[in-house]
Amino acid sequence: MSAYSIRKILFLITLLMGGHGLFAQSEQIFPKINSPYSRFGLGNVFEQYYIAAAGMGGLSAAYNDPFHLNLVNPASLSSLQSTAFEVGLYAQRTTLTVDDNSDNLWTGNLKYLALGFPLKNPINKALDKSTSPWSLGMSLSLTPYSLTGYNVEDQSVDAQVGSITNVLKGNGGTYRFLWGNSIKYKEFSVGLSIGYQFGKLTDNRKIQFDNLQAAYDIDVTEDISVGGFIWNAGLQYTLIFKELNDKGELVPGAKRLIFGAYGNSSHSFNTISTSLTLGNNIDYARIDTLDFKNEVEAPGVLPSELGLGVVFENLNKFRVGVDVRSTNWSRYENEAQPENFLDATRVSAGIEFIPDIFSIDSYFERVRYRFGVFFGDDYRTFDGEQLNEFGVTAGIGFPIILPRQRISFFNIALEYSRLGVSEGLKENYLKINFGFTLNDNQWFLKRKFN
Repeated sequence: MSAYSIRKILFLITLLMGGHGLFAQSEQIFPKINSPYSRFGLGNVFEQYYIAAAGMGGLSAAYNDPFHLNLVNPASLSSLQSTAFEVGLYAQRTTLTVDDNSDNLWTGNLKYLALGFPLKNPINKALDKSTSPWSLGMSLSLTPYSLTGYNVEDQSVDAQVGSITNVLKGNGGTYRFLWGNSIKYKEFSVGLSIGYQFGKLTDNRKIQFDNLQAAYDIDVTEDISVGGFIWNAGLQYTLIFKELNDKGELVPGAKRLIFGAYGNSSHSFNTISTSLTLGNNIDYARIDTLDFKNEVEAPGVLPSELGLGVVFENLNKFRVGVDVRSTNWSRYENEAQPENFLDATRVSAGIEFIPDIFSIDSYFERVRYRFGVFFGDDYRTFDGEQLNEFGVTAGIGFPIILPRQRISFFNIALEYSRLGVSEGLKENYLKINFGFTLNDNQWFLKRKFN
């Protein structure tokens, strides 16, 4: 490996390690979300697939690509043919609807930072005329896992004290830093990602007694810091269909079926929480501390997950597939904020096609067009009814030819989705995802001089 490649690795690792600061800075510019449902649990769980897959409804279990990363199933890393540095951003328009009332808000944030690379350079294989059945891949990534952001005001009337106003506010999120590895032998690959999940959630609740004079309003603020080690494993198998060549011999063709699975067991995590309860008397300009708990430690358990999928692919022409995922949220535990949830399922399907990847006359015939759909249950409930979600997606992958014929991509994915219950609050999202995939096939290249 050259000194230049080592310097690139060190630079990108430093960038990834500093990624939490980038997330925090972007949050100062854009609010993350406006979702009353994010008040429950760890908030709205952020899908871990990247923008190329987002255009196909989130295909992940059996998805692999020589130029794009798929960290949901780490087994896909050994299919990389080029180093891929990926950056994703998004802008989102949220519409909250209750009965005939609605409210809109635009938000945005950094979506992910990731670096993946094959540990065996394909150029070396070609120069050495190597036919090794082994392939290796590795990745580093930083992504949000869950996001919290809400501002809700509710008024009620009590027979004894009159009108009561409850103001609920929250913000924060959790993030995942992952190191992934994959090994492939012939058409079978396995992968493992290990990492650390961390973050902080802040909830504030104010209770105001509107009709009582000299009453103390109650102001409760809770900060919960979350931390714990996590892992995710996966496997993929490719069944290649054979076809007749010019000599009448059966040889591996371009059509194939890819089967994939990924998952993890329950993860333990720890919380450190601080809560402050104040009594605020506006008439007498007094603020009294009613209760204070500092750095209380408690355990928690994140749910297990299992995903299965299959993709049919005709190389450089199209791919179509379906995914099914189940997450065991009924086993979730958090002593700092006890809540009960239900198991969640998600089904997604998508397609990608390229009109003519070798076209010389038309650039748009080399573009990758993607469409998808997804639906399922959320882990939270409202008034005894489990939340459900539904969405449709569309995406475009624009190839970019860099010096030395290196190919990179600018990806766009549009997503329209709805989260809610049959009667009550509905959250509608229009999300625009932007992603840059920078590919470089010079990593781990053995240079030869005659």
